[in-house]
Amino acid sequence: MDKGKAVMGMGHRWAVDFTDNSTSPSSCDIPDPLGFTRASQDQDDSTPSREKKNAEANWKSQKAWEVAQAPFKNLMMMGFMMWMAGSTVHLFSIGITVSALFQPFSALQGVGKVFEPYKDGKVDLLGPKLVFIALNLVGLGMGVWKLNTLGLLPTHASDWVSSLPPAQEVEYSGGGFL
Repeated sequence: MDKGKAVMGMGHRWAVDFTDNSTSPSSCDIPDPLGFTRASQDQDDSTPSREKKNAEANWKSQKAWEVAQAPFKNLMMMGFMMWMAGSTVHLFSIGITVSALFQPFSALQGVGKVFEPYKDGKVDLLGPKLVFIALNLVGLGMGVWKLNTLGLLPTHASDWVSSLPPAQEVEYSGGGFL
């Protein structure tokens, strides 16, 4: 036999086959160790694998809920930062407000990507997704509220005066009070 080449039918020369193909009574004379039964090897290992899959599904569900509730921490931080920025229009307050609007908006665009690792046939992601969306909408509402308190939203009639047509002069025909 050439060096480095295996003989056909024998497989790799460094492979070891541990299967017991002998039918001699000498191999059956050795008792099994305590706690070991040959029948347990032949049974389907579906119970431990099912438990493992259920544990994994529970873990994924728990992590999905943690991800869904993560925007709440961001809401508290942004609320504090907006309060500290005050109600006057300056660079810091505008930057905080833009951040308060941008973060929830970008999070809402990526809802599918956020919950992608937790997709499973056994894990219901509807509840966590709805909580995630609701908390981000609250964050978006906080940003719009801050824009309003800064006076940057056109909510008063005087904000729309430039779009009104010019007033027409009316002739006075006399009589009555003026």
